[in-house]
Amino acid sequence: MSEYAAARLNMVEGQIRPNKVTDHRLVEAMLDIPREVFVPQAARGIAYVDEDIAIGNGRYLMEPMVFARMLQEVGVEETDTVLDIGCATGYSTAVLARLAATVVGVESDATLAQRAGKALAELGAVNASVVTGPLTDGYSAKAPYDVIVIEGLVAEVPEAITGQMANGGRLIATVMGDRGVGEVKLYQRIGGVVSGRVLFEAHSRPLPGFEAKPKFVF
Repeated sequence: MSEYAAARLNMVEGQIRPNKVTDHRLVEAMLDIPREVFVPQAARGIAYVDEDIAIGNGRYLMEPMVFARMLQEVGVEETDTVLDIGCATGYSTAVLARLAATVVGVESDATLAQRAGKALAELGAVNASVVTGPLTDGYSAKAPYDVIVIEGLVAEVPEAITGQMANGGRLIATVMGDRGVGEVKLYQRIGGVVSGRVLFEAHSRPLPGFEAKPKFVF
């Protein structure tokens, strides 16, 4: 077993399984996808640590346990079309491509998006693509989506994104709660109504463009 394969196994057995992640397809994907490919060369030795990893331009690869919990809770099916917002270098998109029929990753940073596209192509993820654009816009060209995953902390989920959910679709994101703590929330669209509920608290790095808007005081 290679050094990186051993690190992936340790990540799954030490971080993923002990934290209520039992979906065998998700576990197998995280055992197989080489996370080290999606971080800078200098950070490959820490690619599997249980914390967010800086990948450049103020962006981070999400902590494995939080990421895995989010994917399990949103329940990606083999027939789903998925939108991955803030895909950065493409690790999340690569994992989602193992679980869903089609995945579109959206990234606002052109350099990160280029790295993501290259890595996904090298892994043979033919059902995944990456587009560049404002994260808060989602990607309406391929909507509606069965699943939307937002890869970072947001003040709120914009209507421009919830409007791209299919009927019965799910969205998962880490939203800043009233107590100043990130809360992973699962949303679902039934007809024209989108409702959400808090699942667990989590620390995630903020995504650009999703900052809280200033409130006017009269």
